[in-house]
Amino acid sequence: MPAEPDAAKTGDTRLHDPCYVNALSHFYRGELGRIMVWRQRLDVTTTWAITTSTTIIGFAFSLREVPHIIFFFNLALVWIMLWIEARRYRFYDAFRGRVRMLESHFLVPMVSQSPKILDGEWRRLVCEDLILPSFKITRLEALGRRIKRNYAFIFGIVLFAWTLKIFLHTPKPIESFGDFYSALAVQELPAWLAFAFYAGTIVASLVLLVLVLRTSSEEVGEFGNTRSPLWRN
Repeated sequence: MPAEPDAAKTGDTRLHDPCYVNALSHFYRGELGRIMVWRQRLDVTTTWAITTSTTIIGFAFSLREVPHIIFFFNLALVWIMLWIEARRYRFYDAFRGRVRMLESHFLVPMVSQSPKILDGEWRRLVCEDLILPSFKITRLEALGRRIKRNYAFIFGIVLFAWTLKIFLHTPKPIESFGDFYSALAVQELPAWLAFAFYAGTIVASLVLLVLVLRTSSEEVGEFGNTRSPLWRN
């Protein structure tokens, strides 16, 4: 029976080079720590959006005299938080791409003890990204992903509270869409502007959500039938 070829003779010596393994191990830990910092920054903006919304909703329903226009500013603040979070998410995703590259092409060969998986140009891609970092997703896709994860629920709650505020505290009963449209007007704010922002938020959120569902994949897939049943234990 012929002996298996030695790794040194076949040229696949990277997994047996302590300097190479140590360098990539420290690089992986550094990149992992970096994405964790950006992941925490995502939680901060989401917390700001939730805290702002709950405070405004509580204040709006505590007094009848508070005009429903306060939700106009609430949605504006949530959009600002969403824009900031989408920008942070693009940085998080850019560094997460490096981590996934190392996990796929370095850690997997280490665990499987199969140097053949090291084949490819992944080292060149990582080096190019270190020299000239670049975003991996567009700004619109980042907005859609954050809407899908968190902000769809925040927008929904704020819009529901805005609608409920109009129905409960309007001076005239609302019996038709025309009555609801007229009730949107508050002093200097015309009804068309309030309705445009109200409907625009719904339409923009749905468009971005559909765009993301059609063009991007999940960060972590659902548990499918192709996985080993050992993971369920």
